[in-house]
Amino acid sequence: MTARRSSIGLKKGSALVAVFWIMSILSLAVFTAIQLLYYEVDITTAKVQGNRARHLAEMGMAIAANPSVKRDDPLLRQSFEGGTEGYEARIRSEGAKFNINMLLLDRGDGAPPDKALIREMIASWGMEFDETQDIVDALVDWIDADDFEELTGAETAYYEDLGYLNRPYNRPFFSLDEMRLVRGWDRVEALNPNWQNWFTIWTAGGLDINEADPELIAIAAEITVTEATAIQDRVFGPDGIRDTEDDQPFNSSAEALDLLGLPDIQRAVVEPRLTVNDPTSRLESTGWSGDTRRRITLILRNRTGRPAILERSEETVP
Repeated sequence: MTARRSSIGLKKGSALVAVFWIMSILSLAVFTAIQLLYYEVDITTAKVQGNRARHLAEMGMAIAANPSVKRDDPLLRQSFEGGTEGYEARIRSEGAKFNINMLLLDRGDGAPPDKALIREMIASWGMEFDETQDIVDALVDWIDADDFEELTGAETAYYEDLGYLNRPYNRPFFSLDEMRLVRGWDRVEALNPNWQNWFTIWTAGGLDINEADPELIAIAAEITVTEATAIQDRVFGPDGIRDTEDDQPFNSSAEALDLLGLPDIQRAVVEPRLTVNDPTSRLESTGWSGDTRRRITLILRNRTGRPAILERSEETVP
């Protein structure tokens, strides 16, 4: 009798353990299902917010592309739903950057590539001046149409030794990202991760002296940053703010150089590097919905006339 009771007790205990196991498995399954549900909800929410942010960015871009809208127009910055949604658009001149292709190409008028300017630029970022020669010669070899190697350049043989059979491209850069393929540019990027803020491939000429930052003007005009800041102060006008009614932009680069009083020898070198009123605009519109942001960038030529789209890109903003 005692043995029978003991056997029954063991069976009940085993059943109870089994029930606990089943409950644990069911609890884990329910927990997993809930987590997957939350995950799906998060994905759906992110998609909805991403689409909404993109639509808002498009809204801001449509306003920025309107030729009657000025840079300081309040319509370029709008928020909705208590600030949880909105967009911010900016209108800037692409002429505030150096056109890398213009600097490297032989312009056909007897003027060779402006190696000196690029060397000074890279040296200002911290590279030894002697090393800049290697970088600049490699850049020239990348875009020129021949296979003749510059003094310390890099032509087909160099890239073939690395296993690249189609380099250099022997044409102007189609995008700034292509510059990363040039021998030694990784060292430049290590010194200045923001180097793309200095260059463009879209402008029609030199650096726009009405738009560029003093640091870039100083390199181009071979003057100090303090002198270049005086140029910018003149453009900004008495209130010191860009894009307001009291701005006093230069009508020509010669007018700016007159203000600086550069000697004729220096002026002959730097004046071809500068311009005013470059017709190329960079429009950036960032839309947000909740924590999600999307940015659309549009490069336009002749925004206020007959605009032509040169480039369009979209990115997710952290």
